[in-house]
Amino acid sequence: MITPGFVAIWFAWLMAGGSPGPATMGIAGTAMNEGRQAGLVFALGICAGSAAWGIAAALGLSAIMLANVWVFEVIRYVGVAYLSWLALKALRRALTSDEVSLGKPVTGSPRAVFAKGAAIHLTNPKAILSWGSIYAIVAPSSASLALLLGYFAMLYAGSLLIFIGYAFLFSSERMVGVYRRARRWFDFAFAGFFGVASYKILTVRLQ
Repeated sequence: MITPGFVAIWFAWLMAGGSPGPATMGIAGTAMNEGRQAGLVFALGICAGSAAWGIAAALGLSAIMLANVWVFEVIRYVGVAYLSWLALKALRRALTSDEVSLGKPVTGSPRAVFAKGAAIHLTNPKAILSWGSIYAIVAPSSASLALLLGYFAMLYAGSLLIFIGYAFLFSSERMVGVYRRARRWFDFAFAGFFGVASYKILTVRLQ
């Protein structure tokens, strides 16, 4: 079900996906140095890896909840801790005057670039932790597999928007310049948003 609370969490999901990390910075570096097409192929690889973890988390959590409802609450608190860590990380970046690298470009054939993108998410345990946490936050403890997959579709649409959007934005020199000039303000915004989101999730249980 789509509630105002879910919409807020969906935007938090977008912010988390768009914050600097191996995936987003890899897309940025590849799009800047190898062109838009390479950036898009790399982004699609990352999206494929994300989809694999998202579906796996939905299937696994659906089965676990039947016997252990408390697991959802544990994962929810882990999600709060993860958002708090993202807030501190963004704040630390904002308070430093050092230039932040936009990531190393990924090179090779389209197939190789796609595979490297998928590998980033498939080998990152934080990816499945993020999916599991967000399900535990947005879904009721009685959530069915169909409901979890419905949430997956809506959240995955957000991931596509962010990752493919990065490939387009960072293939433009003008947008790269805008990001570099406003980088610290972006990080302050990320820090504040993650901090508020973690507090709200900790104190309010979505039904």
